[in-house]
Amino acid sequence: MGTNKEESVKKLFTAESAKIDTNRGEPYYDELFIKCQNRLEDLKQLKPLNNRMDFTQSIEEQGLERRDFFKWASATTAMLMLPASFTPLVAEAAVLMNRVPVIWVELSDCAGNSEALLRSDGPQIDEIILDIISLEFHETLQAASGHQAEKQMEEAMEHFKGKYLLFVEGAVPLGMDGNFGTIGAGGETFVDHLHRAAEGAAAVVAVGSCATYGGIPAAAPNPTDAVGVMDVVKGKPLINISACPANPSNMVGVILHYVLTGAVPELDSLLRPKFAFGYRIHDNCERRAHFDAGEYVEEWGDEGAKNNFCLYKVGCKGPMTFNNCSIIRYNEGVNWPIGVGRGCIGCSEPDFWDKYAYERPMSNANIKAPTGGVEKTVDEFGLGLLTAAGVGIAIHAAASAVVGKKEDGGEA
Repeated sequence: MGTNKEESVKKLFTAESAKIDTNRGEPYYDELFIKCQNRLEDLKQLKPLNNRMDFTQSIEEQGLERRDFFKWASATTAMLMLPASFTPLVAEAAVLMNRVPVIWVELSDCAGNSEALLRSDGPQIDEIILDIISLEFHETLQAASGHQAEKQMEEAMEHFKGKYLLFVEGAVPLGMDGNFGTIGAGGETFVDHLHRAAEGAAAVVAVGSCATYGGIPAAAPNPTDAVGVMDVVKGKPLINISACPANPSNMVGVILHYVLTGAVPELDSLLRPKFAFGYRIHDNCERRAHFDAGEYVEEWGDEGAKNNFCLYKVGCKGPMTFNNCSIIRYNEGVNWPIGVGRGCIGCSEPDFWDKYAYERPMSNANIKAPTGGVEKTVDEFGLGLLTAAGVGIAIHAAASAVVGKKEDGGEA
């Protein structure tokens, strides 16, 4: 392989920081559009990794039409906070997702994020994407064990050195020199396992609250001295996809963004992608009108609960929590915790278990809300309410159309 080609391939997998902001002007997006076009053209020159499934073939086998796919691409473009003109590029990037290798490791966790990834119900195209992602190593999913598993990981890290995205699920126990958590036939500590896996990664993606901030393993009194990945891994581009569990759409979105731009998404101060965590739950909640009207559930099962009043007084932490679960939702995009009558517990925020997971308002907890209070407007955080609502409608419509087509065999 010639030097120029080596440098070209190396640039494909350099995870720089992408500054994507829908408030920027047209010249910025013209330049970004060309950059993404060039990136995708270079990826086309690479062969799919390990004979992963072809996206177009997979769609056809699932009985979906191309317009179903483009509906999904349009909704995903909005989710990634990109102009609608990027939809064809997002669609093309999805087809090329089998060119980027992913290695997934698990530390102190319940495997809830792996479960969320595997059991995602919609949009159905998300499931197809998961079929074609070049997932080179996953400790929960693989058939190999013991020394064979260790060998598989070693080979994946060596073969794709500098190119793979490392997804990390679970907290990192540091107590007793890391011996609260060991892995593999060699008894490697979680912290050493993480350092070794991160060394050759193009970027590290911490998935779920345990991996991002320590989560429940780090809750008081934290006997294992558990911490998040960002407290351990230094000198690598790092993305936090918090929540318990993280929404599969956000996981897919990060991979897709990397395929499209060759860079990590624009991040907030907690290293979370702004396209997913630039929204405050309180501002996109269907019960917000009841909050404004002073109509609250006072206790479970009262008349307020029966009429879907605001859950703030019974502990909802939506005013202090940033996440897009009120927009993207779960289970084919039809519902989310508040929608089924359970207040938000702030699982995408640091120390959520100690600070937020109880059934009383923050005002009674002597803890200052990180947003400065419940009346901060979403505009102060860079997003408009109408934009958020539009994204939710688009994604829900795409999910409904695809699911309906799958169920009745008719046209979406």
